[in-house]
Amino acid sequence: MKTRLFVAAMAAGVLGLSATTQAQIKIGAILSISGPAAAMGVGYKGAFDFFPSEIAGQKVEYIIRDDATDANTAFTIAQKMISEDHVDAFIGPSLAASDAAVAPLANQAHVPMIAMAPYEYDPAKQPYTFNDAQPLSLMVTAVFKYMRQHDVKDIGYIGFSDGWGDQVLAATKTSAQADGMSILADERYARTDTSVEAQALKLMSVHPQAIMMGNSATPAALPVVALRHRGFKGGIYGNHGIVSPAFIKVGGAAAEGVIAVTSPVVVYDQLADDNAVKPVAAAFMQQYTKQFGPQSVNPFAGYSYDAILLLNNAIPVALQTAKPGTEQFRMALRDALEKTHELVGVSGVYSMSPTNHNGQDARAAVLVQVSDGAWRAIH
Repeated sequence: MKTRLFVAAMAAGVLGLSATTQAQIKIGAILSISGPAAAMGVGYKGAFDFFPSEIAGQKVEYIIRDDATDANTAFTIAQKMISEDHVDAFIGPSLAASDAAVAPLANQAHVPMIAMAPYEYDPAKQPYTFNDAQPLSLMVTAVFKYMRQHDVKDIGYIGFSDGWGDQVLAATKTSAQADGMSILADERYARTDTSVEAQALKLMSVHPQAIMMGNSATPAALPVVALRHRGFKGGIYGNHGIVSPAFIKVGGAAAEGVIAVTSPVVVYDQLADDNAVKPVAAAFMQQYTKQFGPQSVNPFAGYSYDAILLLNNAIPVALQTAKPGTEQFRMALRDALEKTHELVGVSGVYSMSPTNHNGQDARAAVLVQVSDGAWRAIH
């Protein structure tokens, strides 16, 4: 395991804290490494190469399994990780639908989980669920602020015909109403569809100034290509689920000009020097791209990395109370995560509470645009 980067990103001495001999810490990771969300899953998994083999003097075992972008598979994996692997915590799942499937199990078993997709839930009802991905409301608000500044009044919407498409639409409606915008059309398609030409024609028939997308990963390129092919000249906007090198590769020339919102880590080298996230994001992504190549920059690796930063911050506290492998340890870990305060990650800064299990603010949202085949910050 590569620990040098991790040590540099931590407060001095955290990994060197001594503890009495404990059982090995087991962390289960449920990632969408294959299936329609594989483009994101590659990033989520890649970050694990930089995870520490020890935390606070305790060995850590990472059990990584692929849910194949399927919530039912994620549920089955979680059952096995709880009953057979006896994990102390979950990292992931990395898909909102899978988070929704796994969260009830994790909470029933008192296993803290750090969801890595914008899964929406009530911390009072799911006290063991945490989330390090930016909330949709935060990110969509940033997109609409930019639209408002550029006098956009009428928009069309196209998204997945599933829960993610519904969630982005709900956030879109809230922001549109607040900003005095009209949603002229709502079109949907399945993640596995190979054409959205009909939906593109319907959107263009109502003459929107811009299009807001409620999709993610490489399938998000489909409506972009269709709209540009049909001659749409307006702005195309996306949520933070579309920002990856794979989106640009699939979208090709049609992707040029697409605007989205994403984590600071995606444009780590373009952040202002006084940005609190920049040193941590730069340290991580410089090592990440050294291993996976300069075109590998993506926000999803950042969510995985922030998950281990959060656990690294909380595990030493939990070890003062109980040993890994026990319910007492998992409960103490949950309590410690909830007390996270101003922890700087690569995706934002986290300050949690009993009513907020994400804790990010505007520092976690950066607007980007595809320019010359790459995501570049909009200043």
